Amino acid sequence: MPETAPNEPRCRARDLGISLGRYKPGRWNAITDVAGVRVGHSTVTRGAGPLRVGKGPVRTGVTAILPNPTNVFEDRVVGGGFVLNGAGEVSGMTQLLEWGLVETPIFLTNTLSVGAVSDAAVKWMVERYPGIGDEHDVIIPLVGECDDSWLNDIAGRHVKDEHVYEALRTASDGPVPEGSVGGGTGMITCDFKAGIGTSSRKLPETLGGYTVGVLVMSNFGVMRQLRIGGLPVGEVLEARYRPANRRTRNYGSIIAVIATDAPLITHQLNRLAKRAALGIGRVGSTAMHGSGEIVLAFSTANQVPRETNKMVYRMKILLDQRLDPLYEAVIEATEEAILNALCMARDMEGVNGNVSKALPLDDVKEMV
Repeated sequence: MPETAPNEPRCRARDLGISLGRYKPGRWNAITDVAGVRVGHSTVTRGAGPLRVGKGPVRTGVTAILPNPTNVFEDRVVGGGFVLNGAGEVSGMTQLLEWGLVETPIFLTNTLSVGAVSDAAVKWMVERYPGIGDEHDVIIPLVGECDDSWLNDIAGRHVKDEHVYEALRTASDGPVPEGSVGGGTGMITCDFKAGIGTSSRKLPETLGGYTVGVLVMSNFGVMRQLRIGGLPVGEVLEARYRPANRRTRNYGSIIAVIATDAPLITHQLNRLAKRAALGIGRVGSTAMHGSGEIVLAFSTANQVPRETNKMVYRMKILLDQRLDPLYEAVIEATEEAILNALCMARDMEGVNGNVSKALPLDDVKEMV
């Protein structure tokens, strides 16, 4: 396959003229179009050559999503989720599904760094809320993972406290860096370099005017499965290039995080998360045996205080009959977020000379 020059311009999916649904994106076409949501990355890359466990090469990182503009510990947001295929993990998800509340930032990293990221997140939160484990309940940080071992010295566990702190410190609204950044640094999708991608949709005022944003850490599939705008692009590309150097034993996973300002409660967010799986399927995923497709969702419309003297807390709730436009919006945004991860990533060489090539944008543009 042709190499991507370091300075060759990359672009997002819709810049290629791909048809990606009927709803318009928000200002940034990112999860940060949902007011109050912030995203930060810490990217860890160093070394080259043969794998030496503990010494590299390193192609990994961590991504942090802050769902609350003040602090999510004291003013929790309503959450939910869905597991399409469970060959993956999001720590803290069991409690999320039981209580329906998000009370920590959401983190994305590699499989063997979940514990390290969770530990660093606990340290960060205890520093800010010293009553945790005493006057307050304990916490279980939400940490999602994908396997980046084809490019990264994953057993070396190179994600440290300072990387988690950096992702939290740099979290901001506005445009979100995509491709080989943060937790997505070593990730691959359909045999092409991928990683972090994001997209959003803004419903018209007649449908509520709500915003839905999706961020993915994308790492699934094989080339022949890739579909772009409904077209079997992967079959054509595989016939042209037939890459000999590609992973053959592990087909990745994907973690998707949905944010919305629509006033949804947990059962509605669970249903919204299920529809993200349809967006993943549009890009070609069949949720392979060894792949984990896990979706988290939260709404910023209601904040549930940790401490209150009230017996009853009142919430705004959208009628279930009004959910259909949100379902369509999340499918569109999920599909586009995955394609953005592919379109924005560049060639990467990792452990043992393993190379993941960037999606050839000129070829894709020709086909779509």
